[in-house]
Amino acid sequence: FNAAISACEKGGEWTQALELLSTMADRNMQKDIITYSAAISACEKSNERGEERPWEHALALFDLLDVRSIGINLGSVISA
Repeated sequence: FNAAISACEKGGEWTQALELLSTMADRNMQKDIITYSAAISACEKSNERGEERPWEHALALFDLLDVRSIGINLGSVISA
């Protein structure tokens, strides 16, 4: 799933990235910093193109991060 979410990031498909993240949650799959970083970055890149409020989703994802088990790297903070 990380590769697919990263592909969505590169293609600017933030809604698809969030759908994949949701599917992972539905299947109780482990998400890591790479998963969240790619999804946050997909939202950030869409925001640059002026799409409708993807930054709100990026902030919501940031809130979901469990800093104790996943950790936050500087790249994630800058993307958000």
